[in-house]
Amino acid sequence: MKLKIYSPDGATSREEEISGIPVFEGAKGLQAVKQVVDAIRANQRLGTHSTKRRGEVRGGGKKPFRQKGTGRARAGSTRSPLWSGGGVVFGPQPRDYSQKINAKVKLLALSRALFDRATAGEIEIIEAWQNAAAKTKAISAVLKRIAPKGKLLLVDAPFAVELVRSAQNLERVSLQDATKLNALDLAQYKKIIVSAKALEAILARVNGGKN
Repeated sequence: MKLKIYSPDGATSREEEISGIPVFEGAKGLQAVKQVVDAIRANQRLGTHSTKRRGEVRGGGKKPFRQKGTGRARAGSTRSPLWSGGGVVFGPQPRDYSQKINAKVKLLALSRALFDRATAGEIEIIEAWQNAAAKTKAISAVLKRIAPKGKLLLVDAPFAVELVRSAQNLERVSLQDATKLNALDLAQYKKIIVSAKALEAILARVNGGKN
């Protein structure tokens, strides 16, 4: 599969045949991508939402009014769900939303997402990140040459501290280490810019069974 490779300053590029990218036919792996993306999003939920049940609402120990003679419906407590400020019936309670995904499914999802984005021409390769581009203005200029618009994901293995400091100031840019790249990362950005070193690490994962 041919991918575009940019020089470190993003000014020049060439197309080169990249071997090792998994190839898929039909819908194979798409269900795995959906399953992994849903699981990652579920695992990011805190699950701290909480409502008070009838027994947790403050007050209500005294009968609000006498049983008969008022013309109103009988009531035994202001903590009843029928009353304003009373308990909530079947309201949300703290829970764990996390889902476990098999390692082979994660790997299949990563491989399929990588194939789809590469086939669509949405993965760009940069030879290396220049040390001179340690300023936000410099890294922004490089990225504008490669992808002028849209949300970007930069992938390296690992990131230099200087690059992290400069790139994290850009609102449209996110960073991910090649060893932690997942199907959701590949799915949610308009362009993915991968260093040559990071691409080697990613291909080693999808072809070597590492997760």
